Amino acid sequence: MKDSTGKKDGMEHMSMPMSHAFSRNLPMNRNGSGSSWLPDASPMYGYMFHSRKWMYMLHGNVFLRYTYQDIGRKGDRGGDKFDAPNWFMLMAQRNVGKKGLFHYEVMVSLDRLTEGGAGYPLLFQSGESWKGQPLVDRQHPHDLFSGLSVGYAYALSKHADIYASFGYPGEPALGSVAFMHRPSAMNNPDAPISHHWNDGTHITFGVATLGFRLYDFKLEGSVFTGREPDENRYNFDKMRFDSWSGRISYNPSRNWALQVSHGHIRSPELLHPEEDIDRTTASAVFSLPFAQHSHLNITGLWGLNKIKSHPGENAVLLEGAVNMKRTAVYTRYEWVEKSTEELNLDPAQYGADQLFTVHALTAGVSYDLLRVAHTRLAVGAQCSVFFNEKALHSLYGINPMAGEVYVRIYPDLMKL
Repeated sequence: MKDSTGKKDGMEHMSMPMSHAFSRNLPMNRNGSGSSWLPDASPMYGYMFHSRKWMYMLHGNVFLRYTYQDIGRKGDRGGDKFDAPNWFMLMAQRNVGKKGLFHYEVMVSLDRLTEGGAGYPLLFQSGESWKGQPLVDRQHPHDLFSGLSVGYAYALSKHADIYASFGYPGEPALGSVAFMHRPSAMNNPDAPISHHWNDGTHITFGVATLGFRLYDFKLEGSVFTGREPDENRYNFDKMRFDSWSGRISYNPSRNWALQVSHGHIRSPELLHPEEDIDRTTASAVFSLPFAQHSHLNITGLWGLNKIKSHPGENAVLLEGAVNMKRTAVYTRYEWVEKSTEELNLDPAQYGADQLFTVHALTAGVSYDLLRVAHTRLAVGAQCSVFFNEKALHSLYGINPMAGEVYVRIYPDLMKL
């Protein structure tokens, strides 16, 4: 079968690029997670195909790896594991009339099978629970259905759009582009330890967003469920719509994407239902293609979590990646304030409202061994060192280190 252009339906790696999910007048490269923005110069990895009326893009990431947290066992909170962090996403869109655009997204993860209910070991990570106990020094697995959303955009003019979206689950207008979708983070198998200071709401069971774009400015707001996903990673949690957020985004050039956002998150933690969080974030994302199949991507962000009657907890992240044809070199630095509660410490010994500063520095390299059918297979390794306060030395040791090796499977770079 042929479409109106005379091209056959099916896989098209280089033809008929999609537009932005919420604008027929913006490039697909600006798509981040949810409704967030990346720079227009961002690289895109995926498989594109089309039918007569629909455009589709499929992308994802799979790491087959061995991770060893706390090399040398300086403390008693580390661990090691063979596992496979992963996610897969399908995006589809079609024009509706002369000015409308409809799209839907489906994102799934097999983390629950490849990581188990307690996730994977990651020093100083915190957030969510397993078997009624807080997950500390571990990254929780993502839900099987990590995203199911629909959206509609209407072009008021070439320079202005209004749009609405609904997700169950979805992602509210809060924080930067989620870490698994940032080009600066895609080579790194680990979630940031500041995940719940910035993009921890990227899987929200019940979220509705309204937005307005004018030129390269965007204003949007969401109402959503504050409670984080429960321990059953296969079900659909109850929709509550008890939280809200707002975000302002600005792309001053094709190389930059800026945002500031704020949200009130109602009772996010199952184990502390009485606590609400006010979260404020700001981020800057930079992308620069500098040679054929080569590009530089950098992200800087700040997040603040504030619980009533508790001191605010800050986090700063700076990460970057240089991809040069088959080789990628990447790094990540984080400065995070973790509380006694976040680290599941005895308040009688460590103080109920005490904050502990953690610095984490990661460096890694990967190399593409194979490229078959628009799919790449890479091998990589990375090392992390954590700089922790003296009060935590008895638990973690002095400046514990972590290392991992992996095989990565991911889509080829799209030529748009």
